Amino acid sequence: MKRNLVWAALGAVALLSSCAGLAGVKERTAEQTHPPLGRFVEVDGTRVHVWVEGSGPDLVLIHGAGGNLRDFTFDLAKRLTSRYRVIAFDRPGLGYTERLPGYGGVGSTEGESPREQAALLQKAAAQVGVRRPVVVGHSFGGAVALAWGLNAPRDTSALVLLAGVSNPWPGDLGTFYNVTGTALGGATAVPVITALASEERIERSIEGTFAPQSAPDGYSEYLGPGLTLRRETLRANGQQVLGLRPHIVEMSKQYRDTLRMPVEIVHGDTDSTVPLDVHSIPLSKQLRRGNLTVLDGVGHMPHHVRPEATVAAIDRAASRAGLR
Repeated sequence: MKRNLVWAALGAVALLSSCAGLAGVKERTAEQTHPPLGRFVEVDGTRVHVWVEGSGPDLVLIHGAGGNLRDFTFDLAKRLTSRYRVIAFDRPGLGYTERLPGYGGVGSTEGESPREQAALLQKAAAQVGVRRPVVVGHSFGGAVALAWGLNAPRDTSALVLLAGVSNPWPGDLGTFYNVTGTALGGATAVPVITALASEERIERSIEGTFAPQSAPDGYSEYLGPGLTLRRETLRANGQQVLGLRPHIVEMSKQYRDTLRMPVEIVHGDTDSTVPLDVHSIPLSKQLRRGNLTVLDGVGHMPHHVRPEATVAAIDRAASRAGLR
């Protein structure tokens, strides 16, 4: 029995070693094929990746879980740069932005809170001359956008939430985050996922995010799923999502008194990732100046499926804030 356990342990070590080597190859390939699109600014020793283009009022874009700023530059940003100065960020640990000090590593279990992420991006935004922006957040990025407003209510012109996480939800987050967001899963399962995830599995995951719609042609190739599958990115994303709920509980208590700027909310009524009735409907009642647009038959990616409705919401927010 002991000999069998020894052999099993040696086999597991060999598998992890092999996966680590293959994961490293995949990570280097992903970074070669999908390099940074913007430039870097340094905030208190943390490198932040930012993309800036266009002219007009400042408009900040904050992506969701597992993504990067390419989600916005694929299509939405180009619809806006003729009327806005668009600033898109990679969130900490995702894309090409580094994690905040004290976070990260194989044995880590904590993820950066929405308010910590917002504070980092606000300092980076100041370095590129952002003043009183309209802040747009998708999914997890919606929580960061709300945190941005809570951190600096007087310096935020308006918020736009796209299928944004805003309120506590019932139940847990499922196996994927319970594995990638834990110390044990981060050390053992994450290298295996990085090494062995097939293109078919990746495509199914992306299609699941867009359901009931389909991803636009060329989206996966442009986004670069390999960037999301890097080991440190998987760990960062898992830890941030797994630890999100307590922060949302505390943030939601402050919405009505602090968020006095115009807030446009766009949400599809078939979104099963961030359900409309759990998040945006309650949020619309918690805000003094919230306006909810419900998109019939739309899932979790309204800015790709209904970009014209998304642009209209951004324009309304800017107009309500006196910027247009």
